[in-house]
Amino acid sequence: MSKQFSVHELKSVIQYIAKNIRKQDFLTYFKKISLIKLENGIVTYGVISGFYRDNLLKKYYEEIKGASIEIFPEITGIDIIVDTDIENSENKNVIDCHNEMKEVGAKKKKEDIYGVEVVDGINSRLINDRYHLDNFIVGPFTQLAHAACDAVSRRPGSSYNPLYVYGNVGLGKTHLLQGTANVIKEKHKNLKVVYTTADRFLTDYVANVKSRTLDKYRDKYRSIDVLVIDDVQFLAGKEQTQTELYNIFNILYEAGKQIILSGDRPPKELTNLEPRLQSRFEWGITVDVGDPDFETRLAILQSKAQAREFIIDQKVAEFIAEHVTTNVREIEWVLNQIIAEYDLRGTPPTLENVALRLSKLSVKTLTQTIGSQTRVSRTSNCSYEDLIRTVSEHFGIEIKAIIGEDRRKENMIPRQLAMYLLKNRLDYTYERIGNIFSQRNHTAVMYSCKKLEQVMKKDQQVVYELNLIRDKLGI
Repeated sequence: MSKQFSVHELKSVIQYIAKNIRKQDFLTYFKKISLIKLENGIVTYGVISGFYRDNLLKKYYEEIKGASIEIFPEITGIDIIVDTDIENSENKNVIDCHNEMKEVGAKKKKEDIYGVEVVDGINSRLINDRYHLDNFIVGPFTQLAHAACDAVSRRPGSSYNPLYVYGNVGLGKTHLLQGTANVIKEKHKNLKVVYTTADRFLTDYVANVKSRTLDKYRDKYRSIDVLVIDDVQFLAGKEQTQTELYNIFNILYEAGKQIILSGDRPPKELTNLEPRLQSRFEWGITVDVGDPDFETRLAILQSKAQAREFIIDQKVAEFIAEHVTTNVREIEWVLNQIIAEYDLRGTPPTLENVALRLSKLSVKTLTQTIGSQTRVSRTSNCSYEDLIRTVSEHFGIEIKAIIGEDRRKENMIPRQLAMYLLKNRLDYTYERIGNIFSQRNHTAVMYSCKKLEQVMKKDQQVVYELNLIRDKLGI
């Protein structure tokens, strides 16, 4: 039995696929696709030639089937045939996949900046699907935090309200917060969940002050069921924003809505926050995320390597877990370097080349004996002038384009990369970096560094360029 369908359904299938496979693969194997029929549980697609039909069936059958089931839940399989009518301009059931990729990219860019509107006038930052409570590696110093998040995800608004998670940078607070939000969205589909950062909360507050819509904005929070705010320590010194958060906190708490917060310190140590706000953060349960021990670090590394479908020798994994002790983020950073080097140079990770890589990446001095050799990390007297000049020469752009206000795309990555290295390799403060880069404020610098981290997770070429510059500078 056949079923009626529309080009909008085909568009949804293609956009779903575009989000879930590599961009280059999508552009190579997906050109034009038509929707032929949906009959007896089988949806049939048409393509331009046998070349595309054979490659899609061989390489992307499961991806196309999975996307199709999302749109047509009743189907049991798919088929792909050559459609001789696909180039006919009057055929309305044809999608140009490259145009859809552009739409997906534009939509994603907008969502990355503004988030997704959960209720009218309130956006939620995108919650990363890869963060889940089930894939959080629980160690001795994270058991309580994970258990509290699990309890809140089961009964939001009833167990531990508010939930306050604290710990140093890179230990998994964001993973726990977004993982909890993801579980709540899965188990309680009727609840409206808003995840944001303190920086974004501040930006939204200022925007509503300027537009004189603060009362309406506050009222809209009444319809939210779960509010998650990351890194509340960045509200320090922002008295009016703290007052607004205090008012919203009271609105939600009195309505029995769940509040989840994170910070780098316990509430009592957030001395630049209003005492009444500190007190409310302590009303529920406060849990800390501690440094992972060796076994936990090893498990995290192996789990992340498995998720990337990358095989890493046990001895190499143990070597990394033994020496990369600062935080989880640094473990993932090292893994990204190793994978990038393998992808770009075909160099598999060995004790020797990983030790050399760690000597360049590690914040601490690394001394490790491999056979009869001892490797020690290099020290450097690199100045910010040296760093910016090297970045300028590496990318072939003028220094004034890096440190100035020019917002052209080709200057953004070099500028962000320079800021990132000044912060993470030369230990400059955000304020000092801002002064170097045309008197930018520390929030803008912090955003640039975080933005580069996000880019490097997706673009290994940027990681490669960063490492080349570090090699030149010896940092």
